[in-house]
Amino acid sequence: MEIKPNEKIRVRLESFNHELLNTSCQKIMEITQGNNIDNVGVVSLPTDKRIYCVLRSPHVNKDSREHFEIRTHKRILEISYDSSMLRLRRSRAIERTLVRFRIV
Repeated sequence: MEIKPNEKIRVRLESFNHELLNTSCQKIMEITQGNNIDNVGVVSLPTDKRIYCVLRSPHVNKDSREHFEIRTHKRILEISYDSSMLRLRRSRAIERTLVRFRIV
């Protein structure tokens, strides 16, 4: 059995706030670059938009409605690493990052 020299970790992030999502991606990239892992890629996924239609008045004026929307922004971080290097030098920052975020 052959061991792959490079393996990938995919971290999927979702948020209603795109600024918070971008800062989280930047923090993860800074943590990985501080631990000599240079191959980090951010992939933007399509934004989900859910629209809710609500009657303004429950008893009269059925034609009068309000529309509200919720946008869910999504990103995937692909982290490529050498598995032999990670086994020898496991940093606590990487372990916290992997525990905090769901690995896809």
